[in-house]
Amino acid sequence: MTETIQPQPGIMEIALYVSGESTLVGKAEVLKLSSNENPHGPSPAAKAAFAAAAGALHRYPSTDHAALRRAIGEVHGLDPDRIICGVGSDEVLQFITQCYAGPGDEVITTEHGFSMYPILAHAAGAVPVEVPERARVVDVDAILGAVTARTRIVFIANPANPTGTMLGGGELRRLAAGLPAHVILVHDGAYTEFADGFDGGAALVDEFPNVVMTRTFSKIYGLGGLRIGWGYARREIIDVLNRVRQPFNLSEAQMAAAEAAVRDVAYTRWCAEENATWRKWLRNALMQMGVGCDESFANFVLARFDSADEAAACDVALKAEGIIVRRVAGYKIPEGLRITVGDEAACRRVVEVIARFKGVR
Repeated sequence: MTETIQPQPGIMEIALYVSGESTLVGKAEVLKLSSNENPHGPSPAAKAAFAAAAGALHRYPSTDHAALRRAIGEVHGLDPDRIICGVGSDEVLQFITQCYAGPGDEVITTEHGFSMYPILAHAAGAVPVEVPERARVVDVDAILGAVTARTRIVFIANPANPTGTMLGGGELRRLAAGLPAHVILVHDGAYTEFADGFDGGAALVDEFPNVVMTRTFSKIYGLGGLRIGWGYARREIIDVLNRVRQPFNLSEAQMAAAEAAVRDVAYTRWCAEENATWRKWLRNALMQMGVGCDESFANFVLARFDSADEAAACDVALKAEGIIVRRVAGYKIPEGLRITVGDEAACRRVVEVIARFKGVR
């Protein structure tokens, strides 16, 4: 009998991740509003730090990320020894799944949750268990009701992608308090900085030993092209995660740019204020045209049309004008288009095209 090479259980169950489009055939210039990028780019201080690091590209980077962890800790009031850094927050999420879930285990995700969560579960050989949301908001009771003896991890993004909705502090704490001790709650806070006054789940980490918070430099800090993220948890969990982290997973150029970015608090605040202004304007403009749009706490809005066909037609109309947004049928919202909040010119341009498509003056 001839044996064949077989991948680990769960690998072939993974549907490949599809990122937002960035080009259009026949369009030399496009307005890309499909990947939730900061339209203002990174802090000037971050760009300068990245450029300065070019002189030492032949040197191996620090393996402990001490300077970056210290900067994160100082800015956010956190213990640097309880911080782990990764290649985007996705890598930190991968560490968690790799360390705490495996064959026979279950990982809970939500109906419209970030598509990487089931991918990570399958990669570890675990079974993703999807629970419904309530009007595109994470449903705490649905999650708690799905927990079994086999459950190891619960993933939620808060604010959520692609809906932009957010679980309030009381409900968030109720979820953490309701989970049994053998289940890790992973609070993915990639969009934390866009939710005014929100700590991203840091207080929950301090209160509950089984909560992990993740954050990223890809969104408000404008460093998506460098791939830098971090997580915060009890030291016992961070010690476990560091055992599977590659020692040189971040370059000095990445760390230098990220440190400068997180320390430029004034620039970050300005980006958040600009986003809040034009997010509100964009949502109001869409609703005035009869397009459904929940209140968003992120740097995008989810425009919901009357049908999947109308959403597809609007997407075609936008592309004809060189504008790329994100179809979210894969997130079980076929009638939706996720639109990144751009600068003033971008927001006005999007609304103009959609208004023309809807026949609204």
